[in-house]
Amino acid sequence: MEPRNQTAVSEFLLLGLTEDPALRPLIFSLFLAMYLVTILGNLLIILTVNSDLHLHSPMYFLLSNLSFTDICLSTSTIPKMLVNIQAQNPSISYTGCLSQVFFVLGFLVLENCLLTAMAYDRYVAICHPLMYTIIMNPSLCVMLVLISLFISTVDALLHTLMVLHLSFCTDLEIPHFFCELAQVIKPACSDTLINNILIYFFSIILAGSSLFGIIFSYAQIVSSLLRMPSAGRKYKAFSTCGSHLLVVSLFYGTGFGVYFSSAVTESSRNTAVASMMYTVVPQMLNPFIYSLRNRDMREALRKKLSRLTFFR
Repeated sequence: MEPRNQTAVSEFLLLGLTEDPALRPLIFSLFLAMYLVTILGNLLIILTVNSDLHLHSPMYFLLSNLSFTDICLSTSTIPKMLVNIQAQNPSISYTGCLSQVFFVLGFLVLENCLLTAMAYDRYVAICHPLMYTIIMNPSLCVMLVLISLFISTVDALLHTLMVLHLSFCTDLEIPHFFCELAQVIKPACSDTLINNILIYFFSIILAGSSLFGIIFSYAQIVSSLLRMPSAGRKYKAFSTCGSHLLVVSLFYGTGFGVYFSSAVTESSRNTAVASMMYTVVPQMLNPFIYSLRNRDMREALRKKLSRLTFFR
């Protein structure tokens, strides 16, 4: 195959989850429903946190940022997929593909960092309750979000700029429903060794440091809970961590599932289905996890929904 310079590449072809035309309406309906649930659920979380004074705390400030990140991550991939299915045109422009690479990477890393910040918040709340308002002050909360945003932007920008230096062959098919970095560099005719090294290096550094921070935080939390004399206080303290633990398990569990599925199977279609599990499913389920398992959030949502019903 003849290589072409990156400036001559006009578009990529996103092959999606299936080549069967009969299944495309079903996939369109499924992803549209999942996207609407994701947007409405996370938007409701953001509006509830901002409108209820009882939820103006560091934990819910970080939660609202996580919900905003979930909305942005889903919007980076699903709308383009729905447009391609509806138009029966699998193409995505070169600029559009690189934009997807940047935003998907950026929001994934941002979610990774926010989950770590939320674990630190729970650690301070349970292990240092008397110092909580002093340590988790508004300035620190904003700083944590800004640092997370900076790390995610630098990581996404670095990988996207590295893709710009690649030359691509004439076969520009991507067996995926969005431009995932690992799939985008596969059709390249130039050497991708540095790209792959950077992908693995930053994945290990970012995911590893976040997991270490989360595990360390919960190890300290468990140790603190074991020293509490009252069983009621133990349950109340740990119940505030339940939702976060479920979200962390869902996010990292699906992420590791993608890694192992790509390592075990050579089928790109199976990898695409697995990738859907960490770029679509957690973002849709997070609002349900926090609204169903958190008493304060349930109460605030009930008040907001009853108020909306009253105004009707």
